[in-house]
Amino acid sequence: MENNQDFEAAPYFEVTYLDTDSGRIRTELFDDAAEADRFASRRIADADGWAVVDAVSVKKVDRAAA
Repeated sequence: MENNQDFEAAPYFEVTYLDTDSGRIRTELFDDAAEADRFASRRIADADGWAVVDAVSVKKVDRAAA
């Protein structure tokens, strides 16, 4: 009998932002919401800067060995 369980892993936080030095859109990952917010705030230091913080949950599957 298989014992497969789906469970929700701890969320992580993704900050997508405009790197105004290079003009590219980049993404950084953080384990802590406050750290992600601080990083995002630093990315919007000038008039052209922007940043978005997203909480991402990961669904994992625990599989039994065959």
